Amino acid sequence: MARRKRMSEGKKNIIAALLQEYDIQSAEDIQDALKDLLGDTIKEMMEAEMDEHLGYESYERSENPNSRNGYKQKQIRSKYGETTLSVPQDRDSTFEPKIVKKRQKDISAIDDKIISMYAKGMTTRQISEMIEDIYGFEVSEGMVSDITDRLLPEIEEWQNRPLAEVYPILFIDAVHFSVKDNNVIRKLAAYVILGINHEGKKEVLTIQVGENESSKYWLTVLNELKNRGVKDILIVCVDGLTGIKEAINAAFPKTEYQRCIVHQVRNTLKYVPDKDRKAFAADLKTIYQAAGEKKALAALDHVTEKWTPKYPNSMKRWKSNWDAISPIFKFSATVRKVIYTTNAIESLNSTYRKLNRQRSVFPSDTALLKALYLATFEATKKWTSTIRNWAQVYGELSIMYEGRLPE
Repeated sequence: MARRKRMSEGKKNIIAALLQEYDIQSAEDIQDALKDLLGDTIKEMMEAEMDEHLGYESYERSENPNSRNGYKQKQIRSKYGETTLSVPQDRDSTFEPKIVKKRQKDISAIDDKIISMYAKGMTTRQISEMIEDIYGFEVSEGMVSDITDRLLPEIEEWQNRPLAEVYPILFIDAVHFSVKDNNVIRKLAAYVILGINHEGKKEVLTIQVGENESSKYWLTVLNELKNRGVKDILIVCVDGLTGIKEAINAAFPKTEYQRCIVHQVRNTLKYVPDKDRKAFAADLKTIYQAAGEKKALAALDHVTEKWTPKYPNSMKRWKSNWDAISPIFKFSATVRKVIYTTNAIESLNSTYRKLNRQRSVFPSDTALLKALYLATFEATKKWTSTIRNWAQVYGELSIMYEGRLPE
């Protein structure tokens, strides 16, 4: 997880001055203050543009026949509403502001455009170049970073929002990214926790950016969910993340831990040549599609006996992980389709992997977190339907875990 950014003394002084200057008492007062500051800030930027245009600062002597010629009032629209700008003028009328052009009336789209491009995984350099192409003026990489930094309080609020008391099913998966830290590139994992709520709808509970998996790390993550209101989870479906099983047992001792069967199969077939992969995969199906655990164990013995002479280590993980593989045999085929794989989270992961294609390296873990948050927001806007056959799944889970689900 990205470390919380400590507020600088400069920012503290600015906020203290704002509180004193505007007598801020409410969120509406903050909006009014920002609206007033927006106009003054743009005016100062245009003053700097005028200095550059004339070649000298205000009150300096110059041989340039052109000079300042007062101000012209201009109304613009921004995210804070209508704002009046004082646009500096020159005697030759040759000054062309870049930050707000002569006929430009609305500046709210620029921030939205920058945020949208960042959500698609574009780098600050790419965004800067794109804004220059679209609007005709340069936006520095630092400015792009400052604009997207405005998301950080929103991300923190989202990460700390209250959650439901009970989640029937949780999925945990990871996507890996390259991140620069003190000029050293290291691999970080974005751990995504996705829940299926009692209505059968998918919900991203949190995104954690971390490096070292351990039971201590996962216990911290799960305790955060508890602190946000989660009291019970029926089933957690997860690949073999280090320490996750022990952490689940500590934080939610009644929770069923289900190993993702699809990942289990992939890991088994990873080192099997193409010539045997199809036949081997078909045999593995006889295990996880068995009608019950007794038949599944018989199939496991058969597959192990058949393939171990050729691939000695191929089936070892099935036996060692059996306690985490076997819970699916308690359920009907309808419930199994929901919990035997983390596919519910795969579509989200594909969105995150697009970020990897856009950027080979993220400049910081904070930059990665911002991109992940925006990508999550874009992906989940389409999540309106419930899990297929949810009424049947919920009914079966209610019977299996009597009294733990809301009626």
